[in-house]
Amino acid sequence: MHYKFTIIVPVYNEEDNLERVEQELLAYTKIATLPTCVLFVNDGSKDNSQQLIETICNRNDAFNYILFKDNRGLSAAIKAGFDYADTELVGYIDSDLQTDPQDFNLLLEQIGDYDLVTGVRADRKDSFVKNMSSKIANGIRRAFTHDGMDDTGCPLKVIKADYAKRIPMFKGLHRFLPAMILLQNGKILQVPVKHFPRIAGTAKFGLWNRLIGPLMDCFAYLWMKKKYINYTVSKSSK
Repeated sequence: MHYKFTIIVPVYNEEDNLERVEQELLAYTKIATLPTCVLFVNDGSKDNSQQLIETICNRNDAFNYILFKDNRGLSAAIKAGFDYADTELVGYIDSDLQTDPQDFNLLLEQIGDYDLVTGVRADRKDSFVKNMSSKIANGIRRAFTHDGMDDTGCPLKVIKADYAKRIPMFKGLHRFLPAMILLQNGKILQVPVKHFPRIAGTAKFGLWNRLIGPLMDCFAYLWMKKKYINYTVSKSSK
């Protein structure tokens, strides 16, 4: 099948979630508005995740994987997915399934006029501390980037692949995807999506990751924005 949309699923020690991920994503591929495939990016898991991923991929033609030699973090996993995908559109969803894969269709409805469409968790089902730290972090990030996004941490996004592949690799990348599209003079949009509580596995981010780390990343973004180069090719023999 000629796929047009790749869903990237970063995985780090998610053995308790992977069979449900398979079921939910397989169900989505049957109703997706575009021919869709799935790419697991195993970020050096220490549990049984890789064995489960290989079993899942062996019984589903639309599922593939890449495995990191070592744990390199969520941003590296997302960027590797962008680099390895060979479809015109790429998406991203967390393996904890706190967002609904079926909501990809809501984002795909809008992607024609935009270069990135991101979900915004309208009714988050997280703890008070997690919600407040994310709200504060988003406010700080907006003040630095002026991207206008309310929830860049929402793990449900669709991006045109030519924009995604030009995003430079850096830690904290996953919080700055809309801002990085704006640096390329792209257009971005946010769409309300459903959100669910985590029912298996454990969260990989604490207060530092959600609040202090992103503040430091904002200064790195400002440096990158100052140095970022855009170019347009007017003619080529290739």
